[in-house]
Amino acid sequence: MSEAMRVLLVDDHVLFRKGVEAVLATRPEVEVVGEASDGNQAIALARETMPDVILMDISMPECNGLEATRRIKSEMPYVKILILTVSEEDKDLFEAVKAGAQGYLTKDLKAHLLFDVLHTLERGDTPLSAVMATKILHEFQQPGGPNAQVPETAELLTAREIEVLELIVEGQSNKEIAEMLVISESTVKNHLRNILEKLHLRNRTQAAVYAVRQGLVTDPP
Repeated sequence: MSEAMRVLLVDDHVLFRKGVEAVLATRPEVEVVGEASDGNQAIALARETMPDVILMDISMPECNGLEATRRIKSEMPYVKILILTVSEEDKDLFEAVKAGAQGYLTKDLKAHLLFDVLHTLERGDTPLSAVMATKILHEFQQPGGPNAQVPETAELLTAREIEVLELIVEGQSNKEIAEMLVISESTVKNHLRNILEKLHLRNRTQAAVYAVRQGLVTDPP
């Protein structure tokens, strides 16, 4: 039996945290290892508990979720951070992507879908609502968009890596990409790892943004 996914909850509203904790407690494959009410507490608890996933709010006192995400990802790159917030502001979404968050969802997410989101993270895919994904793609197609400083190293990518990028932008999961390209899922993961390393990016969300911003692929219909 595989080990439970270790999850850290970060939100300044205790009732929301307890509600999420109660939902997660219904599944044996997930273990809540700690709760924090602001970014500073989140950083300290992340160091102490070494979670697999952090569910992170944005608007919090002392240190907000975006700053906490930047600091945690800098110190512990392996941690998957999912922004779970009421904010649908474009600037918060773009800052979360640049900070290294693996996903961005709003708090109106149905409780039963939370597990689907966690499993998506576990597979190495990126949970974004359709609205959020569309905002990213449209914004980063604009000249001088928030990701304008992404390194110009597209020539380092192989033809196969470009194919993988195209399918990532279309929203395909690793499993779906594997089936479409007739390769193994582990090979897809290796291609993605190579893409991120070559482009000096942190996750597949940033890779998708880069691909559209640099004109490597087109915005999906």
